[in-house]
Amino acid sequence: MCECVIPLARILSPSKMEERKYLFTLHEFMSDLLSSRTKLGRYPVRGSHDFATIAAILDEGFFCHVGFVVNGQPYVIPTGFGRDGHTLYIHGSAASRMLNEAGKGIALSVTVTLVDGLVLARSAFHSSVNYRSVVILGAAEPVPAAGKVRALKTISDHIIPGRWESLRPVKPQELDQTAVLRMEIVEASAKVRTGPPVDEEEDYGLPIWAGTLDFAPLSATPKPDPRLASGLPVPEHAQRYRRPKK
Repeated sequence: MCECVIPLARILSPSKMEERKYLFTLHEFMSDLLSSRTKLGRYPVRGSHDFATIAAILDEGFFCHVGFVVNGQPYVIPTGFGRDGHTLYIHGSAASRMLNEAGKGIALSVTVTLVDGLVLARSAFHSSVNYRSVVILGAAEPVPAAGKVRALKTISDHIIPGRWESLRPVKPQELDQTAVLRMEIVEASAKVRTGPPVDEEEDYGLPIWAGTLDFAPLSATPKPDPRLASGLPVPEHAQRYRRPKK
């Protein structure tokens, strides 16, 4: 994406000009990801179209669901992903129906959800979940062969930073068997729920425990492969694995 500087007068109304009296780069201007398709209808107060908010949720997650329609049949496929700036990368087998169809430029909906805890209200109706989610709308295109290794490294570094450098080089036949797609993040929304339950006012005096069950941040305990060569220590990137904190 170009980083050309453009006058705000070409892209913003006079009222917006009053609010922003300086120049953005084109890249920075795209940080507003609001569109008619990503505008939130329910609980808009929980929503955001700010790129920094959306990027933070994407960076803490590493598993997404890709929704698409083929011949009138909707599908939702889970897969890992990586982010580099305003670009999302997903990958899988070159024989994957999802990647083959998505690579044709069809409409996609990509979702990422982080569950932070359970909200235990005084009624089933008001019980809920504390979460952070992102929905990205758009289309994807195949990453050409010359860019596959860099894209795969982006995904690897996103999921477990530092792992790529310890691996053997990717074999040509492995690249042939792997498809990688890139999707520009230009239409997206985030939605976040935090805090305690919101009950009916008359329910607060009921003798019912209410509150939240907060989940601990994701961590991991390394478990060696049964066929691991003897004497190999656990690498630091596995021993200290943590997801970015919110």
